[in-house]
Amino acid sequence: MTTAAGDGANPVLEVTGLQVHYGLRRGRRRALHDISLSVAPGETVGVIGETGSGKTTLARAVLGLVHASAGSVVVDGEDVRTHGRRQWRDLRRRGVVQYVFQDPLRSLDPDVTIEDSLAEPLLLQGVPRYAAAERVRAFLPRVRLDEELLDRLPGELSGGQRQRVAIARALVTGPRLVILDEPVSALDSANRVQILEILKELRASGVALVFISHDLGSVAGVCDRVAVLHQGELVEVGTARDVIGRPRHPYTRLLVGSAPTLRSSPTDRAEREALRALLNA
Repeated sequence: MTTAAGDGANPVLEVTGLQVHYGLRRGRRRALHDISLSVAPGETVGVIGETGSGKTTLARAVLGLVHASAGSVVVDGEDVRTHGRRQWRDLRRRGVVQYVFQDPLRSLDPDVTIEDSLAEPLLLQGVPRYAAAERVRAFLPRVRLDEELLDRLPGELSGGQRQRVAIARALVTGPRLVILDEPVSALDSANRVQILEILKELRASGVALVFISHDLGSVAGVCDRVAVLHQGELVEVGTARDVIGRPRHPYTRLLVGSAPTLRSSPTDRAEREALRALLNA
């Protein structure tokens, strides 16, 4: 078991021995096996791996959207793995944990203005409408949005603007933990850089971020630590500098070696094929 641990501060997220299996007619397929991961306040932990490695399943398990076969998930000191629907609804209403989708249109009602979308989570917490409107306007500069956008609908915004709105909606309530699932993969390079800069600045507020991505360049630029998932197992954990600069596991070496902008001497084709053979042995 490989463990991703913080620097000693009480973790906002602590996953221990997490296992998730999906049922099939001819048996069960293992999606996650014995995952242990912790994230401290103000820390950004990247979770990387190829499609099918278990990244999104891990996020959904933390959010109670898939059933965990074993293990525990503690969010802000509260064991949530056994929570029922009502307890999860209360947790989300309190804004303890929030989720940012890859596609912001999944979290934004196309028929509701940006102002009302941003105010909604505050209203659900019982914040008076006038106070919610003030808080929304005060938050906009943190995600580099102009007030003139508040009267628009999501469809009238660019992809980068919509993603910044989705991030603002997740953060405006002051959550302890935010999980971002491939938040920049659908954006052009200019918008990608801007979103990453925003996330780096938000760490100063103390919010813990889990940044799920297959884009090693983005992970290297924004994350304190990196956890590498391969076929549902956590195979390597460490600081972003160590994991990307001095990868140890063959799978991590393959990922990093396939991203030539991250290394002065990327692995050549023969080495990549040798690493794949080692992984498939």
